[in-house]
Amino acid sequence: MRAIRFSRCLSAFLPILRPSGKRLRGLSGGCRKSRRRRSSTRYSFASGKNTRRKSSSSKSGSAPWRRNKPLPIFFGTIIPQIWSSKCMANECPKVLVAGGVDDKELYLAPEDQQRLASFADWSFVPCKEGALLGTDGQPQDEEAWIERIGDAEAIAIYPGAPNLSAELIERNPTLKIVGELNGDRFAQRIDVEKAWEKGVETVDTTNGSSYPVAEWALGLILVSLRNAGYYMRRFLAGDCRKSRDNPSFLRGELTGKRVGLIGCGHAGRRLVELLRPFNVEISVYDPYLSRALAEALDLRLTSLERVLSQSDAVVCLAPLTPRTEGMIGPAELELIPPGTVLVNVSRGPIIDGEALVERLKRGDIIAGLDVFDPDPIPAGHEITELENVFLSPHIAGVTAASYRRFFTLMVDELQRFFHGYETYYNLTPRSLADRRGHDFAAR
Repeated sequence: MRAIRFSRCLSAFLPILRPSGKRLRGLSGGCRKSRRRRSSTRYSFASGKNTRRKSSSSKSGSAPWRRNKPLPIFFGTIIPQIWSSKCMANECPKVLVAGGVDDKELYLAPEDQQRLASFADWSFVPCKEGALLGTDGQPQDEEAWIERIGDAEAIAIYPGAPNLSAELIERNPTLKIVGELNGDRFAQRIDVEKAWEKGVETVDTTNGSSYPVAEWALGLILVSLRNAGYYMRRFLAGDCRKSRDNPSFLRGELTGKRVGLIGCGHAGRRLVELLRPFNVEISVYDPYLSRALAEALDLRLTSLERVLSQSDAVVCLAPLTPRTEGMIGPAELELIPPGTVLVNVSRGPIIDGEALVERLKRGDIIAGLDVFDPDPIPAGHEITELENVFLSPHIAGVTAASYRRFFTLMVDELQRFFHGYETYYNLTPRSLADRRGHDFAAR
């Protein structure tokens, strides 16, 4: 009876695990035999029919990110027992996780290691300062790194690991999926074009830090609207007086304001959700954001000039690329009207540092800066003396939870992939153009 009741409860519960309400198929493990059985047909949400699909090991060179059977984010953490199996080493996909040996505990939570072991034969590859470590603890050369990959089907790297070069991908034909957990996601540590050429899927879970970045961006908006930098300095000097002429009194609320975003990637979209309860009007400048996605998020796409000139709060979330470096210079800063709050949680060089200081010296705008150019700010720099500035030392994305989240998201991606489902955080031509600062027509 207990078994029957559990079966009925499970049957009722499973539909909520998928956006479509369709029940999941193929809940055995991620092993090769079960994957073969499931690989012949799949349900297409585009056509509403069961269709044949190519094997995930296909090297046709077609876009590897186009799958069509999505699962919710963190699906593996909801009821992980469903996907658990006694995975034998000769049956399960071989997965390698490589990175700085000293940071293993920082990134790899025990529960996520156990979850990965439930569907894959995985091992940790100790590295340091961009080199594989041998059994003697000494750095090894590129050839040793390539040979270490062996017959692995997946590699996930984090800072400290060597790059995934074109030669490595070329010489390891068993690879099906590669990914990066964390680091400077614009460092191009994976040869993405070679991976696509060989039919290898590429994923990137560096967006795990978008949660704290969005939260800190919201925090800087709020404290800047209240001119917290001014009040903190006055309070420490023993002055507790309040003024009705201060911007904190005149424009101190976020509710109902106009917020302009410069860049709307993962952090920007999370910030949008955090801003919803404040009933704000949101406009966005992002040449890589498609109009379809902007409409789905109820965002108004506009020009950089309008974001700067028609917002009560401007938040810079754009990546630093050759295209965005110095993007906000003296002319752009002149567009910002008095009383506006300017927040930067991205990279300092996007805003001309000297021009920003000169604009702030007028005292008619307020800045909340997690980054500045130069970064770190030298001791005694004049930006630290301005009362209308609130500063933090580039901490927006730095939390213990975000480091663990990088690996949690990567295990989610691997679990989706090896069970035949769509991965979420794929590198695509659009995202690659964004990273390199190239033009890409967003439609």
